[in-house]
Amino acid sequence: MSIDHEQRTGSELVAAEPDPVPDPGMEEHLPRPTDVDPIAERRAERQVATLFGLSVLFTLGFCVAYFAIKIKGRTDPPHIFGWGASNVALGGCLGIALLLIGTGAILWARKLMGDHEIMEMRHPARSSDEDREEALSALSLGTEESGIARRPLIRNSMLAAMGALGLPAIVALRDLGPLPGKKLFHTVWTEDMPIVQDVTGTKIKASDMQVGQLVNAEPGVFYDAFTPPGGGTTVEVPEGVTAQEDRAKAAIVVVRMDPDAITPAKGRADWGVNGILVFSKICTHVGCPISLWEQQTHHLLCPCHQSTFDLADNGKVIFGPAGHALPQLPIKVDEDGYLVAQSDFTEPVGPSFWERG
Repeated sequence: MSIDHEQRTGSELVAAEPDPVPDPGMEEHLPRPTDVDPIAERRAERQVATLFGLSVLFTLGFCVAYFAIKIKGRTDPPHIFGWGASNVALGGCLGIALLLIGTGAILWARKLMGDHEIMEMRHPARSSDEDREEALSALSLGTEESGIARRPLIRNSMLAAMGALGLPAIVALRDLGPLPGKKLFHTVWTEDMPIVQDVTGTKIKASDMQVGQLVNAEPGVFYDAFTPPGGGTTVEVPEGVTAQEDRAKAAIVVVRMDPDAITPAKGRADWGVNGILVFSKICTHVGCPISLWEQQTHHLLCPCHQSTFDLADNGKVIFGPAGHALPQLPIKVDEDGYLVAQSDFTEPVGPSFWERG
């Protein structure tokens, strides 16, 4: 019974079929100077380590140049040969660091790694188990002949050069923007700041709110500079991008419920006015705006990932991926009966972050 061609193993095909091209043979192997001269071998090893070491220095040069060459806020930043000094220094240092690593690797392979010619015939895509074991053996042999295990100077200098390349990535993360500092913990809300509707900018009178009603609102500072009635520091009107950022962080929903349905947490008994409560409009999962209000159940639903908050129970999460309750804004009424804030939020608004505590 004959064996089908596709069922033959690689070794069977080699044995059964002639070579498609006559074997040209190999020239006589000549040893390299580093194969026979220990001095040349050690010199090559030091050369490779020196290239890797210089790569580390240029990587550190990238970090130094990043901080040393000041360009922020300057109308005429420094130049080198007509090009921006920062770009030249950063690009030059990083490019040379990578070039030195590549040159060191090539020199290592040419002078110190195993130098033996091998030949292998093509075989079917699926190798036999014997061929696979042979490939693993060849891989182990290659690792051994590379000398990485018995040449700690090269190994350690290469690891240092490769590891140092992580520093530019870390340093460059600063260009993603300024660090937020305490900005994540505060909004523009201050004591006695009026609560206004987010579309018309009109103040909200407590007596006008109906049970079951929800109003999207924001601080009145966006419509006029605000000075607390009792004096104090005037809150300036934000402008441009800052205004948009502050407006988004301070967005709120104002709801009115039956006071008997509300279960205030300890210390929050005076945070509302006759069943009127105010919560952040920003979902604590990934920051989506929320205003899907179910007045019968007092639930607020996020449209993005269905996180659900019970506003009658201090904004508690009752469903979905949100990590913590909606922050509540303490409110009161002014002498004219309009809703105003008692203070800023007492906790950060928006999604969780690692310093939240």
